[in-house]
Amino acid sequence: MINVWSLLSIVRINPFFWIVLAIGLLTGYFREAILLFFIVFIHELGHAAAAVHFKWKLRKIELLPFGGVAEVEESGNKPIKEELIVILAGPIQHLWMIALSFLLVQTGGWSAYWHELFVWHNLVILCFNLLPILPLDGGKLVQLWFMERWSYKKAHLASIISSVSVLFIVAIYTFILPFHLNMVLVLLFLIINNYLEWKQRHYRFMRFLTERNHLPNVEAKPLGVAVSPNLSVREAVRLLRRGYRHEFIFENQKQQVSESLVLQALFDRKLTEPLHTLTTVPPRINSIEVKVQ
Repeated sequence: MINVWSLLSIVRINPFFWIVLAIGLLTGYFREAILLFFIVFIHELGHAAAAVHFKWKLRKIELLPFGGVAEVEESGNKPIKEELIVILAGPIQHLWMIALSFLLVQTGGWSAYWHELFVWHNLVILCFNLLPILPLDGGKLVQLWFMERWSYKKAHLASIISSVSVLFIVAIYTFILPFHLNMVLVLLFLIINNYLEWKQRHYRFMRFLTERNHLPNVEAKPLGVAVSPNLSVREAVRLLRRGYRHEFIFENQKQQVSESLVLQALFDRKLTEPLHTLTTVPPRINSIEVKVQ
């Protein structure tokens, strides 16, 4: 059972959040600002509750001036179905909140003004979060779609390129439209996050590889990858995919190398070592699916 109090204990409020509230108070929009951040908080609480349900380690829930973030310790090796549920758990919250608003306005629970404002904020946040830009939910869904089909390294790079491409289009529209401070701040936030995602791509890949040494085999499906015996360790690890336990099968099908041996060679700094020097085990191709690379 999810402990609500444990989730509330890791809520962090960004200092700029108070500045936005102060501006709302001075301009007469304090209640509207509180309403907006309440919606964002429920959205992030949905992500957090789903992550806790799957026993993910949750670092914090932070409220930012223009949104929020539920930060988890995740290195790209969680089951794809679990991550899909965690991602969708945020946007789904808007559906019941909108339904509740319609119920309240029909029963006189609150005014038509607050109903329209509440529904509008929910729809704006929902649609914005589904944009295919990292680190928004839409960008994470696109990344997950790539991860399902390609190796981790290829999928991660493709998701960054896709995200930056859409962000570039959004930036053009932002500067064409009339100036809006909130939009500019959000745009800067997204640009910084995508820059960091690109800059840290090698670090994220190494975290992905490092964590694989500690994953139990029962959580991964077997996958055979047909490769050249001369393929280097550095090139081999670039073929690793989420959710699979790999066996590198040589094209002559007389030898194979397990993923664990390849990772051991990687961490022993044998980056240029050909795979055929690691082992001479007969292949077990009847029990695994073989992918030709």
